[in-house]
Amino acid sequence: MTLPMQVPIPGLPARVRIHEVGPRDGLQNEKATVPTAVKADFVRRLAEAGLTTVEATSFVHPEWVPQLADAEELFPQVAALPVALPVLVPNERGLDRALALGARRVAVFASATESFAKANLNRTVDESLAMFAPVVARAKAAGVHVRGYLSMCFGDPWEGAVPVPRVVRVCRALLDLGCDELSLGDTIGVATPGHVTALLDELTGQGVPVDAVGVHFHDTYGQALANTLAALQRGVTTVDASAGGLGGCPFAKSATGNLATEDLVWMLRGLGVETGVDLDRLVATSVWMAAHLNRPSPSRTVRALSPTHHQEQ
Repeated sequence: MTLPMQVPIPGLPARVRIHEVGPRDGLQNEKATVPTAVKADFVRRLAEAGLTTVEATSFVHPEWVPQLADAEELFPQVAALPVALPVLVPNERGLDRALALGARRVAVFASATESFAKANLNRTVDESLAMFAPVVARAKAAGVHVRGYLSMCFGDPWEGAVPVPRVVRVCRALLDLGCDELSLGDTIGVATPGHVTALLDELTGQGVPVDAVGVHFHDTYGQALANTLAALQRGVTTVDASAGGLGGCPFAKSATGNLATEDLVWMLRGLGVETGVDLDRLVATSVWMAAHLNRPSPSRTVRALSPTHHQEQ
């Protein structure tokens, strides 16, 4: 396999943890429902490629996201894998379902804007935080790690650009609830590096530790890797990505695919930043999944390293 020449940039972290979201955030946006056995194999292959955190599924109501309605069937098939397997829980009922199956890492999904909170949760921002409070408290009481996703951190399709102080307020609220980690979501992909830097600087200035912050970029305008590099230069060491570039957001129609894990690994390898990921196995996994979805992978790295892939699909 062709690999990039390693030329480090001073000041970057030595290692980055990739929070793989393909099986959850990726597949939830697919029109077709992927069989449970294929999803389980997808999670296994990602783990075998060296990803240490693989977001497995979501315990939302099946009517909301029918593509992930098989969470109870899927999770036991992958629970023994030697990797972290976070799951999304929208409310206490979702938490009950996850805990019953032994989940040890859960995530709640908040919004920085009122419009998206209404569209996604049918609540105001503050009402949604109130809904998450008992979820986080109960999860922490059970010794479970809690991630707080925050969507629309940079722009909203209804409200436009999102002021940095508004995002910081909700981030602080999620940490005050007890979240162990935040994921800053550029849900519609409008962020640019200066905006990313400004938000991270304001967060750290308000006492939010950078090691509690992850970033989740979408590539709508081709800015995901540039934004990731800006975040790394501010000390972020957790980056969300989706194998093959799968996914978007079913509740924000302007949201296109997530940052492709392969594209991220290619860049990090060139920068000399360790990930522990076997790029060859990861590419093979995304080619395999693209065949099941009957369409080519959006990842540029997958296409470059599997030049016949887009011709065969």
